[in-house]
Amino acid sequence: MRDTPNNETVIVEYGFADSTGDDVSQLKNNWEDLAEAVTKAIVEYAGGTYQAPAGSNYYTVQSGDSLWSISKKFGISVDELKQANNLTNNLLSIGQNLYIPNKETDVTISEYVVSKGDTLYGIAQKFGTTVDNLKSINNLTTDSLAIGQILKIPSEEESSTNTYTVKSGDTLYGIASKYNTTVDELKSLNNLTSNTLSIGQTLKIPNGTTSNNTSTYTVVKGDTLYGIANKYNTTVDELKSLNDLTSNTLSIGEVLKVPSSNITYTVKSGDTLYSIAREFGTTVSAITDLNNLETTVLSIGQKLLLP
Repeated sequence: MRDTPNNETVIVEYGFADSTGDDVSQLKNNWEDLAEAVTKAIVEYAGGTYQAPAGSNYYTVQSGDSLWSISKKFGISVDELKQANNLTNNLLSIGQNLYIPNKETDVTISEYVVSKGDTLYGIAQKFGTTVDNLKSINNLTTDSLAIGQILKIPSEEESSTNTYTVKSGDTLYGIASKYNTTVDELKSLNNLTSNTLSIGQTLKIPNGTTSNNTSTYTVVKGDTLYGIANKYNTTVDELKSLNDLTSNTLSIGEVLKVPSSNITYTVKSGDTLYSIAREFGTTVSAITDLNNLETTVLSIGQKLLLP
């Protein structure tokens, strides 16, 4: 070694000449994984914070993650995940990096470059996904975007399903009825061989199927789950369950499912909020509140929820 008294020398060994497994082909075929492993090791050795990149065999633990949810996300078992990371218990830390063995995921990722005027909500709508999904897949902690920022976008294949977390008392028949689908479709989509469910289990729900007796509500500045629950005569827990929320945090522009016994009315030529309210025995303020209207101006073809 050269005499470098003012610099620490780090030796990286990629293989050994006397090992039959350490050959040129191994380096050639696995150079990306090896390079990422070296990057991770040096960053952590130097006391830095390593952030697993998209497409690598590492996953950075986020708030709300569990070994079970991560194992399901990547199609492996909890035991395989623990063994690959030498874990002796199920405790995880936010920011912890886990190695994913033989990572297999049904998520195909494309990229989108943020342009002027873009919002997470607008991008989510454009690509048929959700704000929470975009934030999760890009490890975002805020809704702020920068022009030129590159976002990972889940493919249509991933976006073709929503998810539902099984609660106490749930059955496949009940869930299928709730989302206007069939037990067989649910079993096929989730590779289930029996009708047995576990509390906390995450099920894929075919996209385009919405819960019966629900409408949607777009979060505006100042909204809270408690306030929205009061507005729609429901509870915070019911809203969280209906939207698979793990916290009470909301994002402006986020679309929530809300219980609804309301009817939908399509605005016609000559309609006003006053005339519609009279026709349906309600008030202008009730309609504006229910639809988050900031003006009394209506457009022909506009859809309004009516109490």
